Amino acid sequence: MRSVTLVSAIMAALIGTVSATQAQVGLNTYADSKGFIDVQKLTCAQLAGTFQEDADFLGVWYSGWYNGLAKKHAINMPRAKEGIHEVIVHCKANPTKRVIQAIDFVLKSEKKGR
Repeated sequence: MRSVTLVSAIMAALIGTVSATQAQVGLNTYADSKGFIDVQKLTCAQLAGTFQEDADFLGVWYSGWYNGLAKKHAINMPRAKEGIHEVIVHCKANPTKRVIQAIDFVLKSEKKGR
């Protein structure tokens, strides 16, 4: 009985590792032939399916974009990191949304919480 449980646990771990490895792609996968990514069309599935460092990188870019639109010239690092994390979590739960929709959801949720 123990060996069956152990084998099942090992198989589940291997399947999980393979699935996660196959699902992750570099952010450049979504770039056009000139290297540009249309950030307004990027989906949550694409963000959630990229490597963590690429998702974090893009999150910082979006943060700067939104702060620039709001004419803010400073970054609150802990708040930005938490916001990026929340967007990624929301994207994993809502893969058909666009990233900008997830950001909008997180920003509105944050305002409600204040």
